[in-house]
Amino acid sequence: MPSRVKNSSQRVTLAYTTVEKKTDALRIAQLLVREQLAACVTIVSGVTSVYPWKGTTVTAREYLLTIKTRTGLVSRLGKRIREISPYELPEFIAVEHTRGNSDYVEWVYSNTKP
Repeated sequence: MPSRVKNSSQRVTLAYTTVEKKTDALRIAQLLVREQLAACVTIVSGVTSVYPWKGTTVTAREYLLTIKTRTGLVSRLGKRIREISPYELPEFIAVEHTRGNSDYVEWVYSNTKP
């Protein structure tokens, strides 16, 4: 069972966004890690999204980006996603984790900037 995080001030959030092209997924992931807004971005290929858009139902093959970051960086991360996403209305959903591997949380903190 995962342990409770040792330092309760160190909170980690998983954020999600999607893009249509692999090149965009890689570009966004590399930028976020280089800018230390994310410790890690996992890219999942082959997801299918179905959603309403401008009066029609869209079925799209996309890449899902799972972004690991400090909870305190979520607002800045969301703003940056809006700046660099090719989508007119990029998905940005953030979920805070309250339990997990405390060593991993430490690693996330050491690879992101305050």
